Amino acid sequence: MEIARKQKPLADRGIPLYRPDLSGNEKKYALDCIDSTWISSIGQYVGKFEEALARITGAPHAIVVCNGTVALHLAMHCLGIGPGDEVIVPTFTYIASVNAITQTGAKPIFAESRESDWLIDPTKIEALTTPRTKAILPVHLYGAVCDMPAIMEIARKRGLKIIEDCAESLGATLHGQHTGTFGDIGTFSFFGNKTITTGEGGAVIAADPALSHRLRIVKGQGQSLTRRYWHEELGFNYRMTNIAAAIGFAQSERLPEILAAKRRVAKFYRALLSNWPVSFQKPDVGVASSEWLVSLLLPPGCDRDRVMADMAKQQVETRPVFYCAHHMPMYADPAASVRIPVAENIAARGISLPSYPGLTEADQQRVVDAFTRALSAQGFDS
Repeated sequence: MEIARKQKPLADRGIPLYRPDLSGNEKKYALDCIDSTWISSIGQYVGKFEEALARITGAPHAIVVCNGTVALHLAMHCLGIGPGDEVIVPTFTYIASVNAITQTGAKPIFAESRESDWLIDPTKIEALTTPRTKAILPVHLYGAVCDMPAIMEIARKRGLKIIEDCAESLGATLHGQHTGTFGDIGTFSFFGNKTITTGEGGAVIAADPALSHRLRIVKGQGQSLTRRYWHEELGFNYRMTNIAAAIGFAQSERLPEILAAKRRVAKFYRALLSNWPVSFQKPDVGVASSEWLVSLLLPPGCDRDRVMADMAKQQVETRPVFYCAHHMPMYADPAASVRIPVAENIAARGISLPSYPGLTEADQQRVVDAFTRALSAQGFDS
């Protein structure tokens, strides 16, 4: 049975931006953890979830951690990124991508986005490289996939590491290859609004066995995997709990069903709004998007805050897309007049619509009716 058919329409209450579908074995496996008393970072579900993630992504090694931000930090730490290094990252991204760079002592170097898919523009990367550049951090935003062949070619030519931020792209592929498997390390998030969730959680994947071994040691306080309480190097407490992994494992059992529902939701939104002056993210040829959060650009001159407020009055939740990182107080350079125009335009005009797998077509019609009424109030029409 399709996920949407399991949910009751939300006609008598508001439509949230996201609501995870927990209708599988989540409760059963979580209660199994409680009954067994294995609720911390040791237990059968940690291994089961890691094996599931390895199967899903095709990566030889998957290591779960407590959230997506520490997954990024762990990846950079284990690749030797630190003070004096530079990491190229799109300015149009969730701030965790940038904060994790800074937490290592390295410097984020902000890159432009492409107008089509809103992702890092490979043609602008090489001009940003310097002798201090250590890595590129492409971010697969909203379920689309970066131009990884072009990025990998730059990395090979320049001798750079690649960390893929796949927080929003579980289930997304480019020509059949899953995100996170192109570069040195892929990182994932399982926050409550992600395609599959553990509440809070994350993971790293890698192909290199020595690197994977180190990722596993460092995430657990640097403790040897064979000698308990013997700590081989500086490490962190980035472990996922067994109870969180149990929820994630249950979610992973239904990933194809969840992805199919999210893709249905995205397709229906595009059809309903095809005659309106809005533009959607356009993934590259060969990309199968996970359609994490359906987002679009409002017409130029449209007041986004007013649209969101009008929709909120109609009990439909929305949110703006991410603001550019180079505009944030801790990263803005008051002495420089930095312009990254494509990314800035996307950040200023983008809005995300309710996108969870349980949305019915009636729910989506209600969202679109609220959205088009808000556009019409500002003089825009189909």
